[in-house]
Amino acid sequence: MAQWTSAVGAAQLARQLNAQQPRPLGPGIRKPPAYRALADGVRLLVLEGRVPVAARLPAERELALALSVSRTTVAAAYEALRAEGFLESRRGAGSWTAVPAGNPLPARGLEPLPPEALGSMIDLGCASLPAPEPWLTRAVQGALEELAPYAHTHGDYPAGLPALRQMIADRYTERGIATMPEQIMVTTGAMGAIDAICHLFAGRGERIAVESPSYANILQLMREAGARLVPVAMEEGLGGWDMNRWRQVLRDAAPRLAYVVADFHNPTGALADEDRRRALVDAARSAGTVLVVDETMIELYLDDDARMPRPVCAFDPGGSTVLTVGSASKAFWAGMRIGWVRAAPDVIRSLVAARAYADMGTPVLEQLAVNWLMRTGGWEQAVQIRREQARDNRDALVAAVRRELPDWEFAVPHGGLTLWVRTGGLSGSRLAVAGEQVGVRVPSGPRFGVDGAFEGYVRLPFTVGGPVAEEAAQRLAAAARLVGSGAGAGAEAPRTFVA
Repeated sequence: MAQWTSAVGAAQLARQLNAQQPRPLGPGIRKPPAYRALADGVRLLVLEGRVPVAARLPAERELALALSVSRTTVAAAYEALRAEGFLESRRGAGSWTAVPAGNPLPARGLEPLPPEALGSMIDLGCASLPAPEPWLTRAVQGALEELAPYAHTHGDYPAGLPALRQMIADRYTERGIATMPEQIMVTTGAMGAIDAICHLFAGRGERIAVESPSYANILQLMREAGARLVPVAMEEGLGGWDMNRWRQVLRDAAPRLAYVVADFHNPTGALADEDRRRALVDAARSAGTVLVVDETMIELYLDDDARMPRPVCAFDPGGSTVLTVGSASKAFWAGMRIGWVRAAPDVIRSLVAARAYADMGTPVLEQLAVNWLMRTGGWEQAVQIRREQARDNRDALVAAVRRELPDWEFAVPHGGLTLWVRTGGLSGSRLAVAGEQVGVRVPSGPRFGVDGAFEGYVRLPFTVGGPVAEEAAQRLAAAARLVGSGAGAGAEAPRTFVA
């Protein structure tokens, strides 16, 4: 019986391998033979989690044709991977990826480190901050005081608690977009909202247009839902959407959905201006594309002079073209898994009906906690704490990276939680692997692209400040030296950090 659980096509694997930057060669080091370079490339994809463990690799002949190399080269590379523990094979079943005994399984998304690993590893993988106390405790206490009437019911509210739906609708109305509670569905975080939207609007094989780069976990969610992702390149720096490219993709590819982050884009930090927002809504409406707008960063403006444009849904107040997704997880705390969708009432009814076959509803106690925060003014005070934390961390991280890694390039965003960094010609994937060796966890650029794009980037979140930010930059510099010396992704390198 085959022991592989997924498969990687020859064309897909070739694209990922061709997108990798060559491994730097130290003084006097010869270029490795072709089979060794191919084995290193596959191993790096496995270590980084972009080719999953237990994935069936293409047959030798298929991969040789896709890479335009000899079958002998592929056979030798596969044999080297088997010898190192990164490949297993069985006659009649093919070859599938593995990791050597004792190695941790690589993560495919940006999951936070387990608490027991935080003592020795600086985690720059997860863009989330600690809870803004005392507001979390106060919100939970307030929710408990209001729980009794709900405890006497079945507790099943597929569209969300009526009080919270009304509260969220009122907040949109206060922002100038008249909204009824019938236009709101409360979800289990923004991921739950987007998952529900994808299942309703985009079946397997449907096209979804996405910014390039885009949020890694959403890209993975869409891939696993069977979507065909159509990347639309962003402008450089904080330029944001390239409207000429968006119009062309919407016209030529006719995607069923398009997913964008207009406010302090993850990962670049770009803020779309009002003209681009209006133009994108018009283009999506003309193409018959449903535009999913992720607003999870909208309240995290960090500079006093940041001018916030009108929300994207202001240009489609009825919600038939623009589906807006919000969340408490970024603005308040990642552990508060409350999100929402704003859309036309008929869309909300369809989402609620489809939800009955998924998670049924969102936890009542957490909904009461968010409602208490929004009703009492605690939300605004908690978000202000969050802004101050993120601003201080951003400034500390920017200063430390500029000092330790002067060749790295980035534009400093006016809000959000992430810095998108060009790594001075080094491979982001190799930096991620080397970072694990020296005690800093950082996601590489290709996690935020489609099929291996952005190899020369990493994403740095504003989650550490002060001396920890300085130490993180020093460890990143150590990882960069490892990669620059050609030792950054070797199987023989140590894979844990000893404090």
